[in-house]
Amino acid sequence: MNASLRAMALAAGLLAALPALPAQAGDVFPRLDDPLATQAGLPDAGRLLPGDSRAAPCPPAHDGAVPLSLPAAVDLALCHNAQVHGAWAGIKLQAAGLGEARAAYLPTLNAGLSRVHDRTAYPGAATASSSLGSNTGSLSLSWRLFDFGGRDAGRRSATALLDAALAHRDAVLQATLAATVSAYFDAHTALASLRMREQHQALAQETVAATQRRAGRGLGAHSDTLQAQSALAKAALGASRAAGDYRKARAVLIYTLGLPAGTDVTLEEDAGEADGGLREDLRSWLAMAQERHPAILAARAQLAAARERVAVARSEGRPSVDLTANIYQNGRPNQGLSPASTRETLVGISLNIPLFDGFARGYKVRGALAQAGQKEAEAQETQQQTLLDLVRTHAEASMALGNLAASQDWLAAAQEAQASVQRKFGLGAADILEMLNTQSALLEARQERIRCLAEWRSARLRLLASAGILGRGDLAQEGGASGGKSGAPPMR
Repeated sequence: MNASLRAMALAAGLLAALPALPAQAGDVFPRLDDPLATQAGLPDAGRLLPGDSRAAPCPPAHDGAVPLSLPAAVDLALCHNAQVHGAWAGIKLQAAGLGEARAAYLPTLNAGLSRVHDRTAYPGAATASSSLGSNTGSLSLSWRLFDFGGRDAGRRSATALLDAALAHRDAVLQATLAATVSAYFDAHTALASLRMREQHQALAQETVAATQRRAGRGLGAHSDTLQAQSALAKAALGASRAAGDYRKARAVLIYTLGLPAGTDVTLEEDAGEADGGLREDLRSWLAMAQERHPAILAARAQLAAARERVAVARSEGRPSVDLTANIYQNGRPNQGLSPASTRETLVGISLNIPLFDGFARGYKVRGALAQAGQKEAEAQETQQQTLLDLVRTHAEASMALGNLAASQDWLAAAQEAQASVQRKFGLGAADILEMLNTQSALLEARQERIRCLAEWRSARLRLLASAGILGRGDLAQEGGASGGKSGAPPMR
């Protein structure tokens, strides 16, 4: 215990006698804190979406009796998605790397304590054996004072890698949002198709009943009833297939949300008519994606980190200046004991000059330059691919928006035609073929209207995701609730 107290006192005295912390170390390492703490607003779970002020909590449990809205589906997907958790773990990893790079500015201190007993015997001699016991202690300090920018480059590289990890997390969130939106609207479209097929089956059932009444009054032939029954069987088959498509789409949605297989999910029957529009300005979307898309930002940050590693590799071949200090109590480690109590103090400054290492550092610099070139090519490829996806999605959204008005006009005309022919059929002024043709036309118009609505809703949100700015406010707006703004070009 006394030896430990003496060693602690020696350490305190040594640290007090050392010069002040270098200015550059104080600038880059103001305090011993977690690098994650410097990221304002960064949630523990890493589920912060564009436009959010704080992370959304995970729902405690899914209630299958409550209709599933799009924002609720997104929350479930973000809470259960393995890639989201992996991206957050990557952020922690890079934050630890940044802390390690900051630690290079601080000294390293090592202490050692030992109890040594030395007994010497003299066999066959008149001299008695001697015994010597002592407590030995050592304290060593090493501090790099100057290294031609190697530590600065390492810190900047670690900071860039942390920025890349944060941007990668955002890219994973956007991809998860896009997949969830696609699965949600596929399931909603399948449900709408099922309800439409059921309505068509009910209409075909009414037609069969009408033909039977006409045949009972002698106003129609038996063949009319047979044709109506054939149309009813076809409508029943279509409803059965639509039910199978809905079950499959719902199963895909459950898997996308990360819920257990067989979980009961209830979708909203009607999400309302799609409103709003899309500003036909592709250049503004491209400029926004270049500035804010997380995949592009992550690639740029990785390129910056690779370039800093070139500076790190070059600095390893340049001189460095180190401060060393050592205190030894009762001798040095692994040395013989002295019968007298001693204390040895060593303080020195060393200049390390690398002269030759078999050209290893030169090859290391070449490798770092090649890696920087590879990251530059990857950054260009990522930007080109991201912008290409944005161009395609913008074209799809523009086409879907243009199809909305046409599908509405078609549906209105088909509904009027069917109502007119149905009145005429009841009065005996139309035959069964005309009645069945108008019903088939109405079925096709309803199918196209459902498809156009789903395509527009999905394309609009996928366009925001392709630009890297899809936020919770856009999801709430799509679900009919008022939400925040993500900074996207205005919808009108």
